[in-house]
Amino acid sequence: MRLGINLGYWGAGMDGDNLAVAQEADRLGYDVCWAAEAYGSDAPTVLSWVAARTERIDVGSAILQIPARQPAMTAMTAATLDSLSGGRFRLGLGVSGPQVSEGWYGVRFDKPLARTREYVEIVRKAMTRERLSYEGEHWTLPLPGGPGKPIRLTVHPERERIPLYIAAIGPKNLEQTGEIADGALLIFPSPDHLEDTAVRYIREGREKAGKTMDGFDVCPTVPLAVGDDVRALADMFRPYTALYVGGMGSRKQNFYNRLAQRMGYEKEAVEIQDKYLAGDKAGAAAAVPHELIDSTALLGTVDRIADRMRAYAAAGVTTLTLAPAGFTLDERLTALRAGTEALERAGLA
Repeated sequence: MRLGINLGYWGAGMDGDNLAVAQEADRLGYDVCWAAEAYGSDAPTVLSWVAARTERIDVGSAILQIPARQPAMTAMTAATLDSLSGGRFRLGLGVSGPQVSEGWYGVRFDKPLARTREYVEIVRKAMTRERLSYEGEHWTLPLPGGPGKPIRLTVHPERERIPLYIAAIGPKNLEQTGEIADGALLIFPSPDHLEDTAVRYIREGREKAGKTMDGFDVCPTVPLAVGDDVRALADMFRPYTALYVGGMGSRKQNFYNRLAQRMGYEKEAVEIQDKYLAGDKAGAAAAVPHELIDSTALLGTVDRIADRMRAYAAAGVTTLTLAPAGFTLDERLTALRAGTEALERAGLA
């Protein structure tokens, strides 16, 4: 099992330390450094900055939002980043959610599965450097009846096929991800539930495409905090968990809330959402069960974290992406080093 790191969003308060964290991960042999975007920082700018200041570690978008860019623009960005980084770019895509898609980008959040499939097909076709033409429900290239003509991408990516990941939560999205992508970006992964909530659907998609799980990257992000008091460490992530389970999307469309319910926290997920949407963020955080946080994070001593890493590997995880927590740079770097040590103690390095 490989290790990655996730820098999250630029502007989250630890920006000055993020480069140092990425460089230390590069030195320690971490496999990939991911950066996110929502409605603040964009991922490509952060990734180009990291790639320019590191030597070996891959850089990946987790995610580039599909409603934010036309697919041909995403192909241009991917080809450029792969070329500038010397073949170290990984393209992660996702549909975002209804509030961001419609409120920020003005793009209707409808038929996300079909839109994702067409988007991936166009991106991949563009990056073959063939003349781009496409006829689908959501995109037609060139537009009919106008002056447009099929155009070929002029940039030469470092590699013929850039690894493509999709952020997936729901069963149908996970199945399609297994069918059309090279990897899945997962969130709130519990090794005890990963087979039933994610891997089984990915496997079904692979089988549908006539493929096995060989070479497919199951890549969840997990918070990491090192120390002796597991409950105190878990409390650090209460606001984070409450935000996603309670406040991401709308009451009718919150994919993270549904995931928590599929993991057996039906009553708690409803309570968290009710309190969060009523403006009681502190109450929502307090309502998050300790077990939900502990089961979806790496918390405790190095030996405890090593045991959890073995469980993730046994559940089918191939790249475990860590989000090292800490109030100072030293604390984050200590957590990062503990991740490497735990992987070695687990016998997974």
